Amino acid sequence: MKDTVGSAQPCPVFKSLSNKVGSLLCFCNAPKKYRRLDSKLETKMMELKRSSSGQSKFRSINSIILKFPRFKEGLKEIKGVFEQFDEDSNGTIGRDELKKCVKKLQFHVKEEEIDDLFDSCDVDEKEGIQFNEFIVLLCLLYLVMDSSSSSDNTSKIGSPELEATFNTIVEAFLFLDKGGDGKLHKKDVIKALNDECPSEKSPSHVTRTRFKEMDWDRSGNVSFRQFLFAFLDWVGIDTDDETHTTKR
Repeated sequence: MKDTVGSAQPCPVFKSLSNKVGSLLCFCNAPKKYRRLDSKLETKMMELKRSSSGQSKFRSINSIILKFPRFKEGLKEIKGVFEQFDEDSNGTIGRDELKKCVKKLQFHVKEEEIDDLFDSCDVDEKEGIQFNEFIVLLCLLYLVMDSSSSSDNTSKIGSPELEATFNTIVEAFLFLDKGGDGKLHKKDVIKALNDECPSEKSPSHVTRTRFKEMDWDRSGNVSFRQFLFAFLDWVGIDTDDETHTTKR
């Protein structure tokens, strides 16, 4: 198993991620902008970890990678929602368009919370939510609002398949969150990368690179929001845009 994520030659879906994420690092030096939402997400992840009693459908990082095609398929229908609310067809959703979207999906959230979601997902600070950012935003909305809004919110956000996809992504995060404190730590991620095949453990520089691909602000901790952006790149949601960017 020399091509696993934890090996010296990592899985191909990870190869270009560090270059792509590197272009975003300059925007990640303002943690205050993310603090409120990340705090809510951290609490939510801790609650979900406790309720799971430590049980997980995943047993290794490879068991997560094997589900990448299913993740990609499950997220496809969000494209239609994105295009519906991108009223000016410029490839991004602005603040006003997002507020209409949240209202249409019948989430009862404050304007401040919508602004927090927008700011936390608009990672390039261009005042517009691109498609991959919209997936992150919708998943975060699904997570942080379902306990404080009406009980039928989970049926409002999309099909059962989409909800199941979001829930499975959360389970992947919880598998890596060995300490149950709502964030990922370097030692836990390295352990997950190496545990599948101890005889083929990664060189230390490889596992450090894998963690840096998620740890944008170099804080040593990875929030669910940071994980989710990296996860979508690994799955290959934004492959068309990535191809375009590579050609420029």
